[in-house]
Amino acid sequence: MSRRRLGNLGRALWQKSCNTSLCAGLKIPAFACGSFASAQNDPKCCKERHNNISPTNVAANSHSVPPAATSHRHHVGGKLRGEESLAKSGRAFSSTAPQIDHKTYLWGRYTEMKRLVHDLIPPGVCNLLNPSTIYANNEVNLEEVDIYGFDYDYTLALYSDSLNEMIYNKARQFLIEHYKYPQGIKKYNYIPNFAARGLHYDIQKGLLMKIDAFHYIQMGTVYRGLKPVPDEEVMRLYGGSNHVPLHQVSGFYGKGPKMKQFMDIFSIPEMTLLAAANDYFISSDIEYDPVHLYKDVSDAIGMVHIKGYMYKWIMQDLEKYILRGDETYAVLHRLASNGKKLFLITNSPFSFVDKGMKYMVGKDWRDFFDVVIVQADKPHFFNDCMKPFRRLDSNGDLQWDKIMNLDKGQIYKQGNLVDFLKLTGWRGSKVFYFGDHLYSDLADLMLRHGWRTGAIVPELEVETKVVNTEQYARSLTWLQALTGLLERMQVHMYRDPESKKVLQDWLKEREELRAITKNLFNPQFGSIFRTCHNPTYFSRRLCRFSDLYMASISCLLNYDLSYTFYPRRTPLQHEAPLWMDQLCTGCMKTPFLEDMAHIR
Repeated sequence: MSRRRLGNLGRALWQKSCNTSLCAGLKIPAFACGSFASAQNDPKCCKERHNNISPTNVAANSHSVPPAATSHRHHVGGKLRGEESLAKSGRAFSSTAPQIDHKTYLWGRYTEMKRLVHDLIPPGVCNLLNPSTIYANNEVNLEEVDIYGFDYDYTLALYSDSLNEMIYNKARQFLIEHYKYPQGIKKYNYIPNFAARGLHYDIQKGLLMKIDAFHYIQMGTVYRGLKPVPDEEVMRLYGGSNHVPLHQVSGFYGKGPKMKQFMDIFSIPEMTLLAAANDYFISSDIEYDPVHLYKDVSDAIGMVHIKGYMYKWIMQDLEKYILRGDETYAVLHRLASNGKKLFLITNSPFSFVDKGMKYMVGKDWRDFFDVVIVQADKPHFFNDCMKPFRRLDSNGDLQWDKIMNLDKGQIYKQGNLVDFLKLTGWRGSKVFYFGDHLYSDLADLMLRHGWRTGAIVPELEVETKVVNTEQYARSLTWLQALTGLLERMQVHMYRDPESKKVLQDWLKEREELRAITKNLFNPQFGSIFRTCHNPTYFSRRLCRFSDLYMASISCLLNYDLSYTFYPRRTPLQHEAPLWMDQLCTGCMKTPFLEDMAHIR
């Protein structure tokens, strides 16, 4: 229904934009003769337009098009048709129409466009996105999938935000007590929603930032400690450019020689602690080595996991930390009832997984799964690791018998994908694996083994709510319209000082609109999926390593198990003369050849 409403809206917007004064009379050169109309070969257009040109009509339109922009002469063989006929007759011609200054015209276009955008967003246009939707990067037919595999943390088990604060506090304590950091760091409490998944951290410079799919730093999202770094300083630090070379951004698993990309949800408290520790040393005017700080914070966060603190907190209060366990049960029950084989591969220990699954699914949770593997050591499990499988008994104690089969009802530890494939015979696109970490869970399976992959992105729920607000819809639509207007008006006739000032004002407003839409998601870093207009580096990896992505596995409950997911055909830049934002605003994206004839 949402897609149908959006399509109807697009058509309505286009029709309305062409019926407004934007498309009539002298007001829009985009639809004047010699451009859109001449492309339609409509001989009536020039005649009607000539009849409309009069001092009265011009005076009635305070932002009428200058003669240069509304010329209705046509090119023939390198000459203007009008010039050719005048040369033959020997008569001279000069227009008596009054000149309208460019500044008045430009602001008239702006006002008319803004009114149009306001009128063309009807009530109810928001709330088109359903947070329970599954989004397709690749075509997937669920009827062809026989085997479903899952990670555990943030896939089968979703955790409350209070867990991040617990991890932050314990790691901060390790920094002070184990690594002997100053007591002053204690005053830095956890800041919810400071950081966002997918950010990069410059290890040597101690900077946290967002990078787009083309390796450009998004200006305004670079933080040293808890304070933003001015754009001018960012440019200076990176040699006069905001581009970060590929080899520095990251290796295959998100860590290059100088940059670390934080890709899982557990990394949010780590980014926050890095920012807090940096801020303490800077504000206290204490010299420090950012590289050593990064290593110490990373080790402190690791100790929270290795020493089992996180597991203990969750097991002691399952109700506080685990969310929506009933939905996990519903998904597993539905898949198993329809004859699908299920398996679990997780890095977490058995005692932790067992207690969580009993809470969510019931004491017989293992009956749902054909294979259960714990402490798998992903991503090494999925690449060239050759650790043997070991079996655990019902108490979780290690057994040393040689593993010849992966049997239902048993618990296995470690192992590797090569042996997993040999022992199960589960290969190719009939296997679908779900996980939250794009590198550790999905990358190797997608690229090396041809499994179907599903990314769990809990942030989708919050971001969808923002996209569904009227403020976002109006801000984004006007941002797109203003950008189209800037693109259309950057022709040579608007290069006088007053016109340039108008265009500069528009550019300034465009930057302000970008900031508004960014801040709706996260005041520091914006959406995890977009920079100002480009996809983020996180989005690029999401599209590369996942066939489908969704907020939680419970989204599967909304679809039949024979459902086929079709990705939206997104036009490449050279494929679509009209984009949705141009349909919404009546502003053509593709420059008209006559207007752009001076560009070679």
